[in-house]
Amino acid sequence: MAGHGESKTAVIAAVLGNLIIAVIKFVAAGITGSSAMISEGIHSLVDTGNGGLLLFGMKRAKEPADEQHPFGHGKALYFWGLVVAVSIFGIGGGMSLYEGIAHIRHVAPEAIHADPTANYIVLAIAMLVEGGSFSVAMKQFRKAKGSKGSWQFIRESKDPSLYTVVLEDSAAMLGLIFAFLGVFFGHLFQNPYLDGAASIAIGLLLMGVAFVLAFETKGLLLGEGVDAVVLADIRKRVEADPSVDRAGDILTMYMGPHELLVNLGVGFVPGTTAEQMHEAIRRIEADLSGAYQECTRVYIEAESLPIEQA
Repeated sequence: MAGHGESKTAVIAAVLGNLIIAVIKFVAAGITGSSAMISEGIHSLVDTGNGGLLLFGMKRAKEPADEQHPFGHGKALYFWGLVVAVSIFGIGGGMSLYEGIAHIRHVAPEAIHADPTANYIVLAIAMLVEGGSFSVAMKQFRKAKGSKGSWQFIRESKDPSLYTVVLEDSAAMLGLIFAFLGVFFGHLFQNPYLDGAASIAIGLLLMGVAFVLAFETKGLLLGEGVDAVVLADIRKRVEADPSVDRAGDILTMYMGPHELLVNLGVGFVPGTTAEQMHEAIRRIEADLSGAYQECTRVYIEAESLPIEQA
């Protein structure tokens, strides 16, 4: 599982890179009137704001528990992650789609004869800067996922900040390719409609990424528990204690990226004294916390003891 430092490094790198790219894209769009470059500028500006929202969510998630939030503020990151997904879909994707359609419906005469050199220079610079941000994010992503497949890690990860940056940067790299193709072929064939088509493609790309992020974040916000393998391991560890007869229901929920709540019922062996029961509970808590660092809260309820047969 990704640590706080890995995610924060990737997010900060993405924010700085996107801010630089947004400025130069809008400058190029102002010079050439390219619809694709306007969409790319919007894309980078939205990604900059989204990075800021993720950093804010990460900061809020670290705040300690209080009377109104006894389980802490860990889910704040999930909320802001969902806001980021909505932002990508509505602002990034929606505005790019609108810009592309508007460009196709009302092509400016100067767009046909405008010199595309500024666009190519900006796209090259953006590719270098975006590539640097993407490489940082991918380095942290590979470190966090270990031997897992990328999609498997995204589905199982409880920290949306890292894979959000990776997906955003991946979309940004593809968006730059779409923008280049739109500008290049638009001027090659003297067809400005291709520039607008590239803007539409960028919008649809962003909407697709937003859908994936919203779907994954929704599950975390509603309260996901551990997977079947981990759940079976927790049961095995509990029932391995010499004072435990059986483990009852085991309920788990991630209260934040690195905060797992475990609530379980335990049936103790007949004849277990209250002192032995307390010792067993302490052993179980220590074992689970040692095996799973994110297991910060363990609540054990002693179920009724089995009746000994005469």
